[in-house]
Amino acid sequence: MHVLISGASVAGPVLAYWLRRNGHRVSVVERTSELRVGDGGQAVDILGPAVEVIDRMGLLPQVRAARTTTDTMTLIRPGRADVTIDAAQLLAGVSDRHVEIMRGDLAEILYEATRKHVAYTFGTTIQELREHDGGVDATFSDGTKGTFDLVVGADGLHSGVRRLVFGPEEDYSHFLGGYLAVFSVPDFIGLDGQVLGYNTVDRAVALYPTRTPGRTRVVILFRAPQPDNRAPQADNRAPQADRRDPRPDNREQQADHRDPAAQRRLLREVCAGLGWEVPRLLEHLDAADDFYLDGISQIRLPSWSRGRVTLAGDAGYGPGPAVGGGSSLAVVGAYVLASELAAAGDDHAVAFPAYERAMADAVAASRTVGPSVLATLIPRSELQVWTMAQAMRLLPRLPGFLQRRLTSFGGGPAAMLNGVDLRPPVAPATL
Repeated sequence: MHVLISGASVAGPVLAYWLRRNGHRVSVVERTSELRVGDGGQAVDILGPAVEVIDRMGLLPQVRAARTTTDTMTLIRPGRADVTIDAAQLLAGVSDRHVEIMRGDLAEILYEATRKHVAYTFGTTIQELREHDGGVDATFSDGTKGTFDLVVGADGLHSGVRRLVFGPEEDYSHFLGGYLAVFSVPDFIGLDGQVLGYNTVDRAVALYPTRTPGRTRVVILFRAPQPDNRAPQADNRAPQADRRDPRPDNREQQADHRDPAAQRRLLREVCAGLGWEVPRLLEHLDAADDFYLDGISQIRLPSWSRGRVTLAGDAGYGPGPAVGGGSSLAVVGAYVLASELAAAGDDHAVAFPAYERAMADAVAASRTVGPSVLATLIPRSELQVWTMAQAMRLLPRLPGFLQRRLTSFGGGPAAMLNGVDLRPPVAPATL
């Protein structure tokens, strides 16, 4: 088969790897003009079964070598004593197999593992999809066209493929009540293996080091209402034979509702009055070339396959940005999709429903994980701010089994993957 994948971040390259190993031709298109490599983006967690998938790809040594190096986590409390804890203790309950890595580093490793065997095209998006008995005709933003046996949208929360096939994003997007902002600043504090956190009601700020000397990543989470928040609706419309992007340039798909200048103003308004180093951090906001802000939302689809098109990762499911586990779910989902295609003899009519059944429990769990973790990360009251500090002070004094229980978020991101069955690879060990 010739499979078209939209998205070159995490799910896309993992899926491309396994499809190529199973003997298929794979083309990947990516909206951005170049791969966002290095320590770009935010730190992501590779957990449990996702670690196993990376290991089966032969990439675990590289991923571990690029992992973040955090020794301690400190909760800043202006006017009171800071609370510092060993990072290993705070992460004790996350997973027995766990690697934290910058998203850009992970994307680079996955790209390098596939680029010689997969056709990547950057700065390009899908403008139109037309399905027929023989496959799917795709028209791209650069004016080229192609016919593919299958199409997979692995293009994130604001997926263009999903919009073409399933309809407007607002029909399926479920806002969780919070926002995530990420940007980089000079390391004027001198973190040196530390993560620093500063929490107040409805706002949380964290700083952590990157692998680039003298560079610090800032993460700000805050609660705010989302204008015109629509509840998710089931889409019972018949499959469309002709799917065109209604916009003249699909490269604007993720920017039309994001005005960077307005976002920066919003962030300054939200952070007005915060103490500690926050005003100094915001002085570097305009100069940050990696500034990102988005609502923390989940995509909730009754089914994420239609005809010869399916979705993987955040495009179809996920706990939401910043709450943990999304990248792991994307890695596992991509592997399961490739495995089910192989098991079904590449019959998508059999494989796609099997893929959805195999992922159903994990996806259902992810929908509860997001709100639960978000409620912990962003305090709703002064009492919760105080309680978090006390829990950090108490944690090092507890037995190991209690440390793991208290830091697992009730099972959280790692537990949602426990029920996924990873079939053994059916192809040779190398591409």
